[in-house]
Amino acid sequence: MANWVYPLGTANDGDWDISLGTSDSALAVDGWAHTGLKVATLAAGTAVELPAAAEERIVVPLNGAFTVTVDDVEYPLTGRASVFHGPSDVLYSGTNTAVTIRSSDGGRVAVATAPAKASYPTRLVTAAETPVELRGAGNCSRQVHNFGTPAALEADRFIVCEVLTPAGNWSSYPPHKHDEEKDGETQLEEIYYFETRVADGSKAPADADAIGYQRVYASDDRPIDVAAEVRTGDVVLVPYGWHGPAMAAPGYDMYYLNVMAGPGPVREWLISDDPHHGWVRQSWNGQDIDPRLPFGA
Repeated sequence: MANWVYPLGTANDGDWDISLGTSDSALAVDGWAHTGLKVATLAAGTAVELPAAAEERIVVPLNGAFTVTVDDVEYPLTGRASVFHGPSDVLYSGTNTAVTIRSSDGGRVAVATAPAKASYPTRLVTAAETPVELRGAGNCSRQVHNFGTPAALEADRFIVCEVLTPAGNWSSYPPHKHDEEKDGETQLEEIYYFETRVADGSKAPADADAIGYQRVYASDDRPIDVAAEVRTGDVVLVPYGWHGPAMAAPGYDMYYLNVMAGPGPVREWLISDDPHHGWVRQSWNGQDIDPRLPFGA
């Protein structure tokens, strides 16, 4: 079976802490074709560069502020203290454009990518413009930043968002899939990039180990069986199959950046629930959203 789980340090390449599925990635993943992710940690005053390529990109500050140069135009990204401090400015660069990312004070930045043919204009999506969705209810409550979804961003292939899950809650639930082009479903690869932290107000010791969990399992005769413990900097790839829940362990908040794209004719996130568990959605009726949300308020 192909490797679908990449703990921090296992997908690094040069200046990049993570480089998976991109046009310049040195780490090939069998059967992976439609999405990519790069993450870099920049010291103060340093930069990373991406050459022009037939892929579209979204630059997402994880912590810190950045200046992104595309076609000799500079775009300041205000950034944030951490992924748990609300949305950040992000930048969509379109295709066939070189990208330079600089940070005056240092920080960590992600770049979501997808091979693409159609060209769309560079666009800055500010934190204030980012649609913030509170999804689910009860212990399935989570917060979604929909800056790269079809309703928020004009693009060719990919769908990008980030999800924050309070300690003890389940997200990406009920388990669902998007691995077929059919009525009510689109075929999409998906990347999960994780960060975790000790929840605010906890009395955790200094050596607390902030963890979460991610599940992926087979929906047909294609084998996949992932039950991964995840921490900051870990990546799980979902090529097909049921996926979820993504679980924030008690005491630890969890964040993940989702990058999705596929070969189908329509750029849309259409899913099928695992029929054993889809009923859970109806159980949210009448339940309140977790009062710890929204993060960053």
